[in-house]
Amino acid sequence: MISFSGRSAVLAVVTTLTASMLGTPGFTEELPGEGKIIRFASSDSLGANYVQDHILVAGLERLGYHVQRSTMNMSAILQAISQGDLDMTGDINWPQTQPAVEQIEDSAELMNDGTIIGGGINGYMIDRKTAEAYDITNIQQLQDPEIAALFDNSGDGKASLINCDPAWKCGDVVDFQIEEFGLGATVRSVRAKYEPLVGEAFARIDREEPILLYTWSPSWVVYRLKPGEDVVWLPIPYDALPEGVAKPETHEIDNVVGCAGGQDPCRMAVGPWNWRTLGNKSFVADNPAAKAFIEQARWPLTTWSEWEGKLGAGATTNAELKRIADAWIAANQEEFDGWVQEAMAAR
Repeated sequence: MISFSGRSAVLAVVTTLTASMLGTPGFTEELPGEGKIIRFASSDSLGANYVQDHILVAGLERLGYHVQRSTMNMSAILQAISQGDLDMTGDINWPQTQPAVEQIEDSAELMNDGTIIGGGINGYMIDRKTAEAYDITNIQQLQDPEIAALFDNSGDGKASLINCDPAWKCGDVVDFQIEEFGLGATVRSVRAKYEPLVGEAFARIDREEPILLYTWSPSWVVYRLKPGEDVVWLPIPYDALPEGVAKPETHEIDNVVGCAGGQDPCRMAVGPWNWRTLGNKSFVADNPAAKAFIEQARWPLTTWSEWEGKLGAGATTNAELKRIADAWIAANQEEFDGWVQEAMAAR
């Protein structure tokens, strides 16, 4: 017969052993994503968002989800999420995509405030050599046909401005500003697949020819074309965005490296931007753990810059981008595990 004190001791041992076993494989609690599939889409625009997406997928898999990842253009992604044919994407460029997202807000919702801590910048860029030779310090100077002709790549006498993909909402902002700033007669918006267009710009600057493009930072572009060295940011004359795009308090951003003429602050094409995650409303409501993980996943600008630098150095295949993501997780395992544990508690 076991005494009361003996029974207490046995109970304590059993409790300890049970807790220990629950922490080992085979005795773990059921994961919130067990038996569930997430249809996750990445946009077809190459950037550090691909590294981010690999990390997001890794976290969701740690929660037990089976993630099916696909790549498509943003218009198709938004339509599929609104119809329930996709569950989520981490590649919502905000605020450029805001008007399109608001059109589907009855069936889709944003799951975070942004994955770049502090946000990034967007703007117009020209080669430094031409900027300094002709004292070009503002995009509106392209109203001058002689200045605009310096950037003519098609022979029509107009400046050829490399713009975003036709499916990207940033291109609508650029097209609006071309008209708003009186540049319609001297500037031609070139909207096609962005990466090949930028590749042509790289080749032109290597030949010391003028270039004019719209781009953003952090990005693989600014790690090939270094602001303040190869290129300069060209400010806009005043704040202006099309209807439906969220307007920041000001487009002026302090301490922008490489702003034309050394201007500080630099009035950028759009205020601070970010990558946000969008999910189908029904999916988000049914998966609080997934949402909790997404809400925590954020990285400082320095980390994004490091990722973009690796893309600029040639790491562009899916396998290479996944290796970058896996390396970040390994180097920041405690933080990553913390995001997972917090998400586990949210179910």
